[in-house]
Amino acid sequence: MNKNKIFAIGVMSGTSLDGIDLALVSFEKGNYQNFEIVFAETISYTIQWKNTLRNAIRLSAVDLKELSINYGKFLGDSINQFMTKLNTKKVDFIASHGHTILHEPAKGITLQIGDGQTIANKTHQKVVCDFRTQDVQLGGQGAPLVPIGDELLFSDYEYCINLGGFANISFKENGQRIAFDICPVNVVLNFYANQLGLEYDANGAIATSGMFHESLFHQLNSLDYFYQNPPKSLGVEWVQKEVFSMLEASNLAPSTIIRTYTDHIAWQISNVISENKKVLCTGGGTYNRYLIEKMASTKKMELIIPDKNLIEFKEALIFAFLGLLRIDNQTNCLRSVTGAKKDHSSGKIFYKNL
Repeated sequence: MNKNKIFAIGVMSGTSLDGIDLALVSFEKGNYQNFEIVFAETISYTIQWKNTLRNAIRLSAVDLKELSINYGKFLGDSINQFMTKLNTKKVDFIASHGHTILHEPAKGITLQIGDGQTIANKTHQKVVCDFRTQDVQLGGQGAPLVPIGDELLFSDYEYCINLGGFANISFKENGQRIAFDICPVNVVLNFYANQLGLEYDANGAIATSGMFHESLFHQLNSLDYFYQNPPKSLGVEWVQKEVFSMLEASNLAPSTIIRTYTDHIAWQISNVISENKKVLCTGGGTYNRYLIEKMASTKKMELIIPDKNLIEFKEALIFAFLGLLRIDNQTNCLRSVTGAKKDHSSGKIFYKNL
């Protein structure tokens, strides 16, 4: 193994429930911008795991603890399979985001399952996880966490936007990194695509052919969250309470909802990006051609679509980076982003039991 490089596996599970993203990343010591996604893949969830994770919010504290251990075993097995494909038995560490079940920072609550000790025992590797709890304890949102990577790895772009389960954005303003969740994306679009027997709206085909409903569009844009100043973040609980209840009450066809909601996403994104700026776009929503074209037509901006690995695995890459910063005891959570009392180094480190 190259002594001038650090090798880490970043593990990410998003709210859109596409699956687990795993990325083997190398970082050059002393020059983190010189990184490489060596190998990456997504392990799709079974229907059983999708249903379990989707309904976990209803579980008791005892059942959630048991689920966290079982999910940790599942993550450990998945990482071991990934390492077998790489034909390697050792990396410097694993950094796991876990899967978010609860995120209500205003109540001091955030929960990502995927027990770190269980993963360490399964993989026989050092594991860094639970990146959000400390920030919430310090009065922060516990999210978004990716902006430290935008700050240190992708500073060439004026805006970095991720189109995943939620759209989140990161940019520099008055010398400080600002970031927040803009609105739900695939967590809503995928739900209604599922009603049409599809996993997702491929290339935005449903949105392209669907009917636009102006009244629903204005209703969505009137939600209080969009008028709040950052720091702010979103969770599935808010989506269920505010968005799904509104969409279900509309009694509109899924194709109409998808079209109108996609226009809503583009509108909300355009509201937070200044004209003629360079925007790095990543996340599964980048493949939604209708959404990208709608964004470009709503506000004049230069949308940069990178290579497939960065589109799909930027978050896994950055969680590997967060783990590296935590192990080195360097700042990986920015108070300007989350609203915490101070910048800090967040995440818990686990070692395999002997």
